[in-house]
Amino acid sequence: MVGLRRRQPAPAPTLVVGESLVDVVVRPDGSREEHVGGSPLNVAVGLARLAHPVSLATHLARDARGAVIGEHLAEAGVVITPGSDTAVDTSTATATLDESGAATYSFDLDWRLPPLPETTGHLHTGSIGALKPPGGVDVLSAMAGAARTRTVSYDPNIRPDLFPDQELARDEVARRIAVSDVVKASDEDLQWLAGRSLDDNEIADHLRAWCDAGPVLAVCTLGARGALVLLPSGRRTTLRAHRVEVVDTVGAGDAFMSGLLSGLLDAGLLGGADAKSRLHRARGQVLSDAVERGLAASAHTVARAGAQPPTRAELGLPSRPGR
Repeated sequence: MVGLRRRQPAPAPTLVVGESLVDVVVRPDGSREEHVGGSPLNVAVGLARLAHPVSLATHLARDARGAVIGEHLAEAGVVITPGSDTAVDTSTATATLDESGAATYSFDLDWRLPPLPETTGHLHTGSIGALKPPGGVDVLSAMAGAARTRTVSYDPNIRPDLFPDQELARDEVARRIAVSDVVKASDEDLQWLAGRSLDDNEIADHLRAWCDAGPVLAVCTLGARGALVLLPSGRRTTLRAHRVEVVDTVGAGDAFMSGLLSGLLDAGLLGGADAKSRLHRARGQVLSDAVERGLAASAHTVARAGAQPPTRAELGLPSRPGR
């Protein structure tokens, strides 16, 4: 895959804000497995594996599960921001499987926003941490503040079980979209927010409405079909997914998000005020190339078990961003 040429010096480290947790899988025979999870955590790990400096502002405890999360992040090269380890217990998401393999989910989550470091780098957030109170209120405030001087990205990654008030969730998602420069959602997100199935034309209409509210780039992933992109010119394009043998889809959307951000970072389109200005002037090919990197990262992830995003070498990129 051809790398994107960075036109400016590397920006400050990307700050990812949101939940980190442990996924607990309970099988029909009562056996249990635990894996590190959380959408923002996965995005941070994906960026680090693609050689981008990244820190994660999260909320975990100084317990055994928190230690496992810390080791996972340290191994990837993600820096946990100070004050992120004040939770009473590390959050969990439990998936109880029946004999058919269908899962029933329950969450034990405590989300609060730690103090955020001063930085001029890009800010990314999404999923549970961006919405769930009380921390979600502070995340919106942080997004709005950051948007005045630097770029912001957002992935709704809705968890319907946690947000039974669909109308309220729709309004809160819209408020976060309005202060973002880049938004990525899945077709499942959009259909849940709309309350019905959507065809591609209707998906494009939703992305157009989002861009009218603020973002310069809006992308909807379509699973095995690829991604629908609304470019700053208003032009719509659909990019095909890579053909691979799928092992599982765990972490696929997060890998796409980190690949997309990686492409934009390499192109000098994320970061402080200058990068924000370049992003809002950017056109077609450089943005499509970044989406292609997201698709490539997602393809590598679904081809192996678990949320295991690729390295630069696996994507055929230069060993250092922009080189």
